[in-house]
Amino acid sequence: MATKKRGEVQLQAIINNQTLWDEMLLNKGLTVIDVYQAWCGPCKAMQNLFRKLKNELNEDEILHFAVAEVDNIVTLQSFKDKCEPVFLFSLNGKIISMVKGANAPLVNAKVIELINEEKKVLAGEMVRPEVTEAGFVIEAEDMRILREADVRDFYSLLEDQPDFEDFVSFMATGISYLLVISQGNRKQDVFEELDFEPENLPEESPENELESKDIIRSLEIKKWGSLQEYLEQQHLSQLCDVEDNATIANKFINIYFPELKKMATEKIMALIRPALVQENKEHILQIIEKEDFKILMRRQLVLSEEEAQILCKDYENEPYFNDVIESMTSGPSLALVLVRANALKHWKNMIGPKSVEEAREYIPECLCVQFAKGSLPINQLYGSDSLEAARKEIQYFFPAQCTFGLIKPHVSYNDKDTILRMIKKNGFEVPYLKEVLLTQELADCIYMSIKSKDFYKDVLAVLFEGPSVLMILTRWDAITEWKRLMGPTNPEEARLLSPDSIRARFGTSILHNVVHGASNAFLAGENIRKGLDLLQNLPNISFRQTCHTISYNLQLKS
Repeated sequence: MATKKRGEVQLQAIINNQTLWDEMLLNKGLTVIDVYQAWCGPCKAMQNLFRKLKNELNEDEILHFAVAEVDNIVTLQSFKDKCEPVFLFSLNGKIISMVKGANAPLVNAKVIELINEEKKVLAGEMVRPEVTEAGFVIEAEDMRILREADVRDFYSLLEDQPDFEDFVSFMATGISYLLVISQGNRKQDVFEELDFEPENLPEESPENELESKDIIRSLEIKKWGSLQEYLEQQHLSQLCDVEDNATIANKFINIYFPELKKMATEKIMALIRPALVQENKEHILQIIEKEDFKILMRRQLVLSEEEAQILCKDYENEPYFNDVIESMTSGPSLALVLVRANALKHWKNMIGPKSVEEAREYIPECLCVQFAKGSLPINQLYGSDSLEAARKEIQYFFPAQCTFGLIKPHVSYNDKDTILRMIKKNGFEVPYLKEVLLTQELADCIYMSIKSKDFYKDVLAVLFEGPSVLMILTRWDAITEWKRLMGPTNPEEARLLSPDSIRARFGTSILHNVVHGASNAFLAGENIRKGLDLLQNLPNISFRQTCHTISYNLQLKS
């Protein structure tokens, strides 16, 4: 690898093997990747541009730069032995665009365009576009294990076929990928058909895929008459089943993607100051839930003086500012991540103005007046000023953590699907999911903490019964929250102590307790790093990964 100056290493992450590549795909936001051959090194001519973009955009949380050596990265083998510079653009783990050659103006424009778009998505000002190279837009996507009833419903027109029952059984034995797709230039027609507005879409569609797949966004897109026509031309029709009748498609969207008809949910951060935490915490939490907020995450913490000054900057010119900071650092505050439709405006209306005097004059029924404390004339409840501010505050106070999870082979496919839904409902993202037959080496890596125990051979017997689902899970405090969601190791104990946990609902014995997870940060890191290395040599299990596509025949409308 070419020698790099210290500044260059800090600017661009070094990716020189498949494991580091897979870890890089976990980045949030945009990653600009300089793809190079070992014999010629990265494109130094572009580094000044990258440094300029980093400094001017100042978006370190959503803008990253990397150099990737193709020689030892399986995903990049198609670029091997090509000397032309190549720059890939990865957005939240998906390769969405590519620039060939050291075309600084084009790369500069592409980065600015994508960062501005990502900021709008995170602020709730637009829905994340998913444009395929054929000009179709992915409106929503999900992966799930279909129940036999779902398969029969989706394929009802085939029920007279002689092998239909075998087909139903086959389709219910693995993970399927469901998409809602429209044509980019007729997108409005689809929303009119559904009788809702584009701005009322959920803030984000699921971003997870079974396998990494490059989606290259093209500047010149060919328009196709129908999705089925395009799939047949690309020889993909045997892997994807399309429902393009608007009435039937609408039915399946109602079943599989009901959130598309709901108002957009917003995610904000709220904070209960120390004085209220001591005396009124439970009362306030009851009010929050009564107002249809979902408390996605909560964290009790003592603010540092610097953190208190940032959150109380609106009072910095007031004579009582020092008293406010002293109060804010005197004990634990409760930080909350709240979710509901129109959350930002609704929370502001609930808590009222920032000063008690103003609240009593204009909105005497608000929480600011109801929970005013002592001599400090400030609102004892805090809320984000904007969705962009909320995003940054949540990232700061609830930093994402990764952990490792496994669903064991004895779990039925219907139960696996339910478990995946429980995981997402509890605020986890699933950036990596793969169903494989475990090898001895991989099992030893995952269960390294007990492999010397006498009962380990019994654990292996369960693991070797069939394919396991391996997952990387991310959210704030992911390790602790995954253990909480799994429940106690013994399902009987789980049903007593944690009746809503996964093991309580689906476990039958200590060995057949459904799921496994890393018990601490060290094991989580080892499971992810070593596990990803070993998985590079393992194929997915043999069932067909089918893409069920719900599309609209846009020519049905005049």
